[in-house]
Amino acid sequence: MTGYLLDTHVVLWWFDDPRKLSDASRQAIENAESAVFVSAAAIWEMGIKKSLGRLDIPSNLSDVLSQDSIRVLNINLHHALAVADLPMLHHDPFDRMQVAQAKLENLTLITRDKDIPQYQVEWLQA
Repeated sequence: MTGYLLDTHVVLWWFDDPRKLSDASRQAIENAESAVFVSAAAIWEMGIKKSLGRLDIPSNLSDVLSQDSIRVLNINLHHALAVADLPMLHHDPFDRMQVAQAKLENLTLITRDKDIPQYQVEWLQA
């Protein structure tokens, strides 16, 4: 089974307008045989942006994610420590956590962030 980790913007585009995503990334997310995750770091980032009035997310986000079979990948000790081993190519702490999680969990990170491929992580163009 192939596993994918959705970058924050990918989750938002998936719910707002999936046509913003590449055909390959849409197919990966829609594939019933794919394990699709969103990082707790992405949910945290969305929560911060919501509190600043810069983002509107559904109050029933957990239900919305479940409807599309998207599971939340919690942050554990190993993920947190792995961030320290990443080169300082990117300064966004949420993206760095997602890279660490993708590497440790052998997930393909779906993103359009041009800096992510520098980390030698499996990725798919969003």
